[in-house]
Amino acid sequence: MRHVLGVLGVLAAGVLLLVSAAMNWRFGFSLGRTEFDGQIYGAASAAADCLKALVPFFFFAAVRNRVWSQAAASALVWVVVTAYSLTSALGHAALNRFDTSGQRAHQAQSYQDLRGELKKAEEQSGWIPQHRPYETVQSAINGLKTQKAWGNSDQCRSADTKSERTFCQQFHALNAELAAASEGQKAQANIAEIRGKLGATDAKSVSTEADPQAKVLTDLAAAFIPGVTIEHVQMAMTIFIALLLEIGSGFGMYVAFSQWRLYDRQAPAVPATAHAVDITAAAAVAAPVLTPAAVQSKKPRSTANDNRSLEIPLEAKVAPAALAITEVVAEERPAEAKIAEVRSVPAVARQLVPESDTERYYRECVVTQEGDTVTHNDMYLDYCTWCERKKKEPMAQPNFVREFGELGVRKERSKGRTRWVGIALRSQVGQTEAMKPPLYRADAA
Repeated sequence: MRHVLGVLGVLAAGVLLLVSAAMNWRFGFSLGRTEFDGQIYGAASAAADCLKALVPFFFFAAVRNRVWSQAAASALVWVVVTAYSLTSALGHAALNRFDTSGQRAHQAQSYQDLRGELKKAEEQSGWIPQHRPYETVQSAINGLKTQKAWGNSDQCRSADTKSERTFCQQFHALNAELAAASEGQKAQANIAEIRGKLGATDAKSVSTEADPQAKVLTDLAAAFIPGVTIEHVQMAMTIFIALLLEIGSGFGMYVAFSQWRLYDRQAPAVPATAHAVDITAAAAVAAPVLTPAAVQSKKPRSTANDNRSLEIPLEAKVAPAALAITEVVAEERPAEAKIAEVRSVPAVARQLVPESDTERYYRECVVTQEGDTVTHNDMYLDYCTWCERKKKEPMAQPNFVREFGELGVRKERSKGRTRWVGIALRSQVGQTEAMKPPLYRADAA
């Protein structure tokens, strides 16, 4: 389950990192005067954004190793690249949000304008007097022109008789109806055109608000913060989106990889053999029967400056001690009581921690020698020589000095230089012994 969460976290952080890198590339590309310059700026911006995700690993590793100069440099680099990436993210988010809201506002305004024009055209169409269809009226007028009164009245320009006047009144009424029919045709054509434009617009996709999300958040915020406007909410949302991308892409990988525990050291499992259990149990049984003389003769615990105890293998000490304890138990107690008590003692499982390179170097190359001192530089040079001989990669001098100091070796500062006190290098001891002149006995002749 832990690995599944880690994989999902890495995938999510990777998506955020890709989005942020793409935004940085686009922002950097816009800075170039030519296309080639834009490619250079874009690549540099994307690389800086990827470095932003890697710097947390370097920073916390330097803090863990107490290399404060590297930690400070990592923090400075992270602040610079994050600030640059944040500016590009803010610009990209603001541009897209304002463009989207502007398009929505334009669509909503166009839709409202069309609805207004349709309503106005329908109202104007209602103002036109009642009339018959245009073709019907025109046909009636053409019929009147075929009558005799049309010629006698000189096309209704001079009506002298009553019949001519009646004919001309009928002709003018048909002309008025024809004009109304013509206006009615134009109004219907305009209404049809407006309805066609409205039909081409998806009414479901058109919102009455340019930014519905900002409008809702503004209404909610107004209940707690009087005077907040939709512009304030839009600015806050733009900053929030930019921070989401930058923080998610900057620390997402570090948080996701924490599931694998990159810095943990797993000690090798030690098989619990029957011999080890017997020695542990026998030591636990024999501990109460030690004589006072044995307690008084016990030597004080050696420190890191006393390297003589490290010259004897641990197995060579444990085996004789265990045999001696077993003999004491066998002499003072019956075999049955010893077996019963040994079985009643639980086996103690101990996890052995692997020896570090610093401890191994101390055991192989350093000896305890009162009155001698070794400088930090000489010690580190000898350590590098030892690493080269062992085909190992030497650690940095501050880390080596810190780990060597944790072994308990005393150090002091003298004449502007820090020295380890009470120890000597085996290589220097061997050179000193070789340079001493041989001693001859007086009675050798």
